[in-house]
Amino acid sequence: MEKEKPRLVRLTAILTQLQSRRLLTATELAEKHEVSVRTIYRDIRTLEKSGIPIVTEEGRGYRMMDGFQLPPVMFSEEEANALITAEQIINKNKDASLVELYQSAIVKIKSVLRDGQKETTELLADRIQIRNNVANEKTSSYLMQLQLAIVHFQLIQIRYLSLEGKETNREIEPFAMFSTHENWILIAYCRLRKEFRAFRLDCIQSLVVLNQCFESHEMTLQDYFEQCRKDWENTPDIGLT
Repeated sequence: MEKEKPRLVRLTAILTQLQSRRLLTATELAEKHEVSVRTIYRDIRTLEKSGIPIVTEEGRGYRMMDGFQLPPVMFSEEEANALITAEQIINKNKDASLVELYQSAIVKIKSVLRDGQKETTELLADRIQIRNNVANEKTSSYLMQLQLAIVHFQLIQIRYLSLEGKETNREIEPFAMFSTHENWILIAYCRLRKEFRAFRLDCIQSLVVLNQCFESHEMTLQDYFEQCRKDWENTPDIGLT
């Protein structure tokens, strides 16, 4: 009986992960749960025999059948506290669109918490304070819109004011985003400069998503950073004057 408990926990976790991702490979699941790929194959067969409609895409991985939904998951106290902590961090983010949509999502998440958890999470929210961005300043509102443009390969047009005060109109192909020093940075292929450029969201004066798509760029974000590192290393030092 003791041996079955870890497997039951793992099977439940696999179900949750299948609901949260479009596609998962056996290797990803094996690494996540620190078991062999063969064990994951057995787990998937067990779930299928239990009536869970798992679809196998040959050579790609597993997914839940479209339209199938399990009842709402239950959060442990630690998981609920982690969500509340994330809420406090995101509330201090400088992008208004992220704050607004996370607040909408967290309300839905809180609705499935048990009554006792609701009380403790409310208490915790009153006892946590994030000290960065104390003035709660919002400097952009395009983060969530740009995320959609990235995943749907939509061309966008921006009016951009550089830190040097130069304003330009650009058509860009959004590729990826990262955050540094509390500012969000968009990496995109600029059709004006004909190369990848980094754009600060707080410098974007206006943004329009165009009714036009572009071909996906065949590289990863890590590839981009690696290329930036090589370019930096190969740039000769320039003496100061």
